[in-house]
Amino acid sequence: MTVLAGAEPFSHTGSTEVGVLLCHGFTGTPASMRPWAEHLAEAGFTVRCPLLPGHGTSWQEMNKTTWPEWYGCVRAELEALLESCEKVYVGGLSMGGTLALRLAEEFGDRIAGLVLVNPSVTTLRKDAKLLPLLSKVLASVPGVGNDIAKPGVTELAYTRTPVRAAASLSQLWKLVRQDLPKVSQPLLLLHSVVDHVVEPVNSAIILAGVSSTDVTEVLLENSFHVATQDNDAPLIFERSAEFFRAPRPVGQVDAG
Repeated sequence: MTVLAGAEPFSHTGSTEVGVLLCHGFTGTPASMRPWAEHLAEAGFTVRCPLLPGHGTSWQEMNKTTWPEWYGCVRAELEALLESCEKVYVGGLSMGGTLALRLAEEFGDRIAGLVLVNPSVTTLRKDAKLLPLLSKVLASVPGVGNDIAKPGVTELAYTRTPVRAAASLSQLWKLVRQDLPKVSQPLLLLHSVVDHVVEPVNSAIILAGVSSTDVTEVLLENSFHVATQDNDAPLIFERSAEFFRAPRPVGQVDAG
């Protein structure tokens, strides 16, 4: 299927010292991450931001995909970065943060650290409990994209939310939440004070659940959900670059 203009993956090969994998959000595209990716590329890092399966085409196409496919995509990119860079960090927006957490749970200290922006691991919406049932009778509901405070900025995302895909995301949330204690990497968590898509309880659950001892929480006071395209984007870019430059030992592969 034809990829929407602007939704293409981002790839830049810079230093072999530090590689950064960026993961975009549910129904979104690498377009929401491109300014961040370009900032990191200009700073000299090797950067990858893949287009997740079912994204950047049509919501109908996304309804044919499930979380293992989205995860398999970022997992493959991570493995390639681990082969080519001494230290690898993972960053994610919204569901991209969910995928980043899952990678951290699986790969342990082979990942040098995480940067999460408005990550999701649950929702307080009461109708979410009905997703397994709704997915059998309802194809889509109104979209969740474009929650941006900055005037004149538009997110490249689906205008409809594919319900079967949303039901799959809820399954991923459950797995990630139960394995949060496995996350021990340094963590930079940036989340918006006002977010109309991902409730504040998500960041609270993550901060309470991870085992990381090196944790920094940053409140984004001038942005909504898609903060990487919003007023606080420069703050995200600068703080993450500082985080990636900080001296940290290279992780060792678990013998077990």
